Amino acid sequence: MFLILQTIFQLPLLIRKWIEPNLRFFLANRQPIVWVLAIGIGAFVAVSAILFRIGIGLVQWTWLGTMSERVDEPASQLPWFIILAAPCIGGLLVGILLQTVQWKQRTGGVADVIEARASGTSGLPFWPGISSALITVLSLGSGGSAGREGPVVHLGATIGTALCCKLNLPDAARRTLLACGVASAVSASFNAPIAGVLFAHEVILGHYAITAFVPIAIASTVGTLIARLYFGNTAAFIIPDYQIISLWEFPAFALLGLVCAAVAILFQFGVIGTDWFARNIKMPLWFRPMLGGLLVGLIALAYPEVLGVGYASTDNALKANLSLSLMLALLIAKTAATAITLASRFGGGVFSPSLYLGAMAGGSFGLIAAQVFPELASSYGLYAILGMGAVAAAVLGAPFSTTMIVFELTGGYTLSIALLMTVSIATGLTQAIHGRSYFHWQLEMRGVMLQDGPHKWLVQIVHVSDFMDPPRSGTEREFFPDEETPYLTTDDTLEEALQTFNKTGTATLPVVDAKNPNHLAGYASHVRALRYFNSALIKANEEEHR
Repeated sequence: MFLILQTIFQLPLLIRKWIEPNLRFFLANRQPIVWVLAIGIGAFVAVSAILFRIGIGLVQWTWLGTMSERVDEPASQLPWFIILAAPCIGGLLVGILLQTVQWKQRTGGVADVIEARASGTSGLPFWPGISSALITVLSLGSGGSAGREGPVVHLGATIGTALCCKLNLPDAARRTLLACGVASAVSASFNAPIAGVLFAHEVILGHYAITAFVPIAIASTVGTLIARLYFGNTAAFIIPDYQIISLWEFPAFALLGLVCAAVAILFQFGVIGTDWFARNIKMPLWFRPMLGGLLVGLIALAYPEVLGVGYASTDNALKANLSLSLMLALLIAKTAATAITLASRFGGGVFSPSLYLGAMAGGSFGLIAAQVFPELASSYGLYAILGMGAVAAAVLGAPFSTTMIVFELTGGYTLSIALLMTVSIATGLTQAIHGRSYFHWQLEMRGVMLQDGPHKWLVQIVHVSDFMDPPRSGTEREFFPDEETPYLTTDDTLEEALQTFNKTGTATLPVVDAKNPNHLAGYASHVRALRYFNSALIKANEEEHR
């Protein structure tokens, strides 16, 4: 009896010991504030995404006479010179804005958001982000053959970062709020709240920590609700109720995965190769988008379906309304038009083009399969849905979120087994060839290596100024380096510092001001550099598991 009473009296203390550390962690990471901010970010980003789409429609109306994203039919009725002039004039305006307004002389996208997350949410200044969105509105509204989702993700991350920049929040909380902006942008763009949550975790954060999941889900839900108030509660593509006719079709679905992998691989090579070619041609920046617009206009004279985001053609493929010859032709035409658009520095992304190419590849495969096995083959619209998910997942390197986007875009889950098969095969084979997604290729072109884990990019974003010790009082501040005296500068990266320590075998090195080499800024210790590196790795690992 005494033991029972003793246990009862100790129970509150035991509960307190259990709960108190968790509450302390919850409050120390400012989670209540993060949850409240997630609501505001979700709402603000959703409104911005709506305005972004309206802006594209307004620019488009000036030459096409419609604000609808379904541009192929209205464009086919216009005189040829307007089809040429619209993207050309739009390109000229884009080039002038890139040269005079945009600080990096290019628009932002998903890769910039991933880089900002890796560097502690820096790198997304507000006004350049807004001007990037406006340039993209002009690019897509004038007929640029690219997607609007990537730029909206960049805009959402910029807004999410800006709304918390004045608050003294932990780095993990800042990254979570950045991802909240991304989730709201995706959910508002696609009317796909679950996909928004998964995309923010899978592509931006790279982990599924519970502390990040809750505010991201809140932001995604708010973004979807506001978007539905404006656009209505409908999926982006309304398709017939397709059914798989026979289980014997699954070998065909696996083969479709191979075909979609080939399409994704060739698309990435096309975009990468065209970008490399454009970089090696010297011409004024203002002229580059103008020339690219002219080339896109020439393609659009034969195939107006390549203009803009291409949702009309994608929808027609999903509804089995296109011929085999047209879908095969559009595969080539859209790949060329998108590669030219992005290489000439129009604003835009690759998500919509990936969906477009996947729908064309899947639809073409389905028609051919129906001719070979007419008794077993389902409608080619079903194959278009599977191809849409497979190519997009392979290009973006996001199989989970892309699969969910396809489910939510099409309004059904009946094709889940087939979709998982095609997505997994296409993604795996694309990774085997490219080794990275399109976004990580963009980052590696800028020298940002995130593919191999945090130990690769931490040594690049940490600088000597982060871990050096100030000079002792009374120490001479003037420093005159010579060839025999090793030293570091405040701007040297951790990687450069460790290489210098290993090369010289010195435990401590003087650090000079990067802007004034004769000013001694402090001293850097080899042990302290390693300790800082280990601490950053542990912190990153903890963030991914809490």
